[in-house]
Amino acid sequence: MGDLPTGWGGGPVEPPDLDEVARAAARISGLVLRTPLMPLQSYDATADIYLKPEVLQPVGSFKIRGVGNWALSLTDDQSRPGIATTSAGNTAIALGYMGRLLGVPARSHVPESLHESKRMAIEAYGVDLVEVTMTDLMRFMFEEAWREEPFTYLNPWGEPLMIAGHGTIGSEVHDDLPELDSVFIPVGGGALLSGVASVLKTLKPSVKVFAVQAEVNSALSAAFAAGGATWIDWHETIVEGASTPIITDEMYPILRRLVDEIVLVSEDEVMGAMRRLALGDKLVTEGAGAAAVAAALATPVEQRGLSVCIVSGGSVDRDLFVEVVSGRPG
Repeated sequence: MGDLPTGWGGGPVEPPDLDEVARAAARISGLVLRTPLMPLQSYDATADIYLKPEVLQPVGSFKIRGVGNWALSLTDDQSRPGIATTSAGNTAIALGYMGRLLGVPARSHVPESLHESKRMAIEAYGVDLVEVTMTDLMRFMFEEAWREEPFTYLNPWGEPLMIAGHGTIGSEVHDDLPELDSVFIPVGGGALLSGVASVLKTLKPSVKVFAVQAEVNSALSAAFAAGGATWIDWHETIVEGASTPIITDEMYPILRRLVDEIVLVSEDEVMGAMRRLALGDKLVTEGAGAAAVAAALATPVEQRGLSVCIVSGGSVDRDLFVEVVSGRPG
């Protein structure tokens, strides 16, 4: 994969400051839900794992925070031709939601492996879908092929307004549980962790940040081992919403600075967490949405202390969800 680009040619992504996050919170107020912190259902006397259930957002994921902050910052001239992005699914859903809200067209390049439930949700918002291979999806973003289209393009990983919007999760977590010791965050391209962890590390530097990825697709582990951006062979995974074949040049420095430890989760661990969240906490999650919980459950409390898990999304394929919750193979 040596001939493939490892980024879009920009400088290192900078963390949002607290003022930028506060402006984002004000801008998206009324658009997003201030999700509660809720203890993971347990029969123990004291709770040491709390959930931030972003599955309760209007579009079923945290993405509405970042996409909404970006879209509401556009001028009429910028939004009128339409808005576009590249997405594994949830960013495109949020983009479609904002397109409807602003009354403008929306378009997204997505991987051809996109599951049917996400495809249906995206198309329900009227998004024009372009399905390509995962490698071509990355090329479209890195080689800036979007410049040939009339739409205003959202970089789903490096856009500062996107990251500041995600940072509002961090400020809410700190407000609600200032005594937290650690946070578990699923990592795809890195925008969610960059926003949440930047805020938490600013407000409480001792907070330990666990980055969570599927063990079959850990571009973050590969990047940390190599000391920079590197491509990996991408495999199908139940954590497809937080799996990319690369951590880019632009995202690597901020992730290297913020992440204290990487936790890799197996397919079985994620399915177990999905099942537990559905039956115990009454939360429908996709694999990426349950990954943080799977990681926290696999990490001894002595290593993590009082923990918050970002339950990032619930765009799960119906048949897969039935299979997972029933515990029976399809």
